Amino acid sequence: MREAKIETHDNDAAIVPVMVPDLEEVRAFAAKLHLKKKAWRGEAFGWQAEYNLERSEWPLVSKMTFTPADFCIGESGIWFFSLMWENGSRAAPVEFLDDRSILTKAAERKNSAKAYWENTVQKNGEKWKV
Repeated sequence: MREAKIETHDNDAAIVPVMVPDLEEVRAFAAKLHLKKKAWRGEAFGWQAEYNLERSEWPLVSKMTFTPADFCIGESGIWFFSLMWENGSRAAPVEFLDDRSILTKAAERKNSAKAYWENTVQKNGEKWKV
């Protein structure tokens, strides 16, 4: 579990817990979809996700000669990851990760809290251990 800083409509920010999946697991999931060559849309790892097939049509306003297969997961502005097979379906995909709103890792928070309790909180002259 990690935390994300989400900007609100009144220029404030809320800190919310979010589940950020392991990127290796996401890559493996996307690779399986890509091998099946079947469009898919649904939920994966707690996020909305989709896989779109490569198409022979040219993308609008592009020099590409085909529309590449792509996979995306997450929500832009919170946590978002995508793969696009820009160099063809047999080449490695190009990755994009937007995690700028993610603040900390759970392990860092846990270790920080543990250090705080072990080093500063005392009860009856003895340090509390967690």
